[in-house]
Amino acid sequence: MAYTKTGKKLLIVNVLDILRTYTDENHRLSQKEIADILRTRYDMPVERKAVKRNLMDLIEFGYDIEYSEIVRMTPNPKTGEPEENRILTDFYLVRDFTDGELRLLIDSLLFFKHIPYSQCRSLVEKLEGLSSRYFQSRVRHIRTMPDTVPQNKQLFLNIETIDEAITNGKQIAFRYNSFGTDKKLHPRKDADGNVLEYVINPYQIAAANGRYYLICNYDKYDNVSNYRLDRITDIRLLDSPVKPMRQVKGLEHGFDLPKHMAEHIYMFGGESAPVTFTAKKILLNDIMDWFGKDVTFLDETEDKVTVRVTVNLAAMRLWALQYALYTRIISPLSLADAVRKDLQKAMENYNEPQ
Repeated sequence: MAYTKTGKKLLIVNVLDILRTYTDENHRLSQKEIADILRTRYDMPVERKAVKRNLMDLIEFGYDIEYSEIVRMTPNPKTGEPEENRILTDFYLVRDFTDGELRLLIDSLLFFKHIPYSQCRSLVEKLEGLSSRYFQSRVRHIRTMPDTVPQNKQLFLNIETIDEAITNGKQIAFRYNSFGTDKKLHPRKDADGNVLEYVINPYQIAAANGRYYLICNYDKYDNVSNYRLDRITDIRLLDSPVKPMRQVKGLEHGFDLPKHMAEHIYMFGGESAPVTFTAKKILLNDIMDWFGKDVTFLDETEDKVTVRVTVNLAAMRLWALQYALYTRIISPLSLADAVRKDLQKAMENYNEPQ
């Protein structure tokens, strides 16, 4: 059965679709196998020569298609004498991402707890579509857990608007929210009960602890602030230009994202300062996970080590409470005193009668 002119135009599209769906580095197809799929799956019977011609056209158009060349001795149809015949086979489409890279991207998506479930699943399916059906069958069981945390449906709008603002050097305005006992987001208000609108100078979006944060400056002040993107609603792009970083305390010499993330382990606002503490050596893995390679170790003994880091002081106060069984703040003394009072208050909470 001959295929029509429309079929001829569609043939190259179907050949490309077969390569995308059925091939990768570990799954390759011969010209005959492609022709068989065209006949059985696409209802398009074609000769092998037509398959080869379209494959070569795709390569000429710039598609990264790999194949093998096999030399076979076949009899000449006229003379009967054996002669070399070069056969192209083992075709596959080279992918932009390896399966391992796609799996890493999918796992990273699932790690973010505050991406709405429906949007997360849609993104996972799009990533799956970048590989062959064999990869898709292996990750079909990978799905994020059903919604257990109330989620902000405006998250992706927030990302797009902030990205546009950073690109164009513009300010943004939004409402910043907190959860109530009704499990819904409620905008923060001033002392008179009026809803606050935050005018912000955005500089960077960063991911930390499974959440997205906006690193910025609240225009009313001169220091660095961090806001969770899933707590932002009613975002607006403003026409006013962003405040230059040199006017923001802590950004006078530009923005260093790795340094900022290492110092702001819980993404709190406020100043960073040198902190010295002692820690049990069983905590070394956790220390490296939290503070990174810029940590300094001093005065090592058999089971203890002194640690020096530059870190956000509010975050360090919380970190010290989290690891209070294994650490002790040495300096600054004001931080050590604050942690001591926190622990005393915690003891009072547990000593109160039930």
